[in-house]
Amino acid sequence: MGKNMGTGTGRDESDDELDDVLNGVGPRLRELRKDRGSTLAALAEATGISVSTLSRLESGGRRPSLELLLPIARAHQVPLDELVGAPPVGDPRVRAKKPIERHGQTFFPLTQQPGGLQAFKVVARQMRIDPEPRTHEGYEWLYVLSGRLRLVLGPHDLEIGPGEAAEFDTRVPHWFGPATEAPVEFLSLFGPQGERMHVRAKPTQG
Repeated sequence: MGKNMGTGTGRDESDDELDDVLNGVGPRLRELRKDRGSTLAALAEATGISVSTLSRLESGGRRPSLELLLPIARAHQVPLDELVGAPPVGDPRVRAKKPIERHGQTFFPLTQQPGGLQAFKVVARQMRIDPEPRTHEGYEWLYVLSGRLRLVLGPHDLEIGPGEAAEFDTRVPHWFGPATEAPVEFLSLFGPQGERMHVRAKPTQG
């Protein structure tokens, strides 16, 4: 007779380790929310997740999933690793992250930590004849890698080519995208306030 290689449950040590990680998520979520001085209602409004679901996540009654943890991490401005308690790897290379699709542009995150200066490689494919400038708090810096970038900034309508850069206060109504039908690739860097949601700039009243 051969040795009994398992208990028949189909589980192994990796399953137990995963359970330990997931079981620690709830208390970590509650502690992080309280440290931020946030309520369940405020977090629900920021994430679009119901109060009851957030409460069950914190109490362990709901199993954490990526779809739930990502908006919570964004709302608290922390890396996803911090929510699941993953140990630091000590590797300076930026780990691949899922690209962000927004306003016809694909953003590839180049920084790992939230807050402070944020860097993205952006690929924009959607050329617009009548762009709608928007504003947000912060300061942004753009550097074109390939293609032609159109930058609408206040009264200015500029075209920027490879190797050229632009910097501006993002409280000034602005829009940027391809200057031609060909895609444009560029680097985007902005400060902490630049992570806020864009709001459409309203025309001044005469």
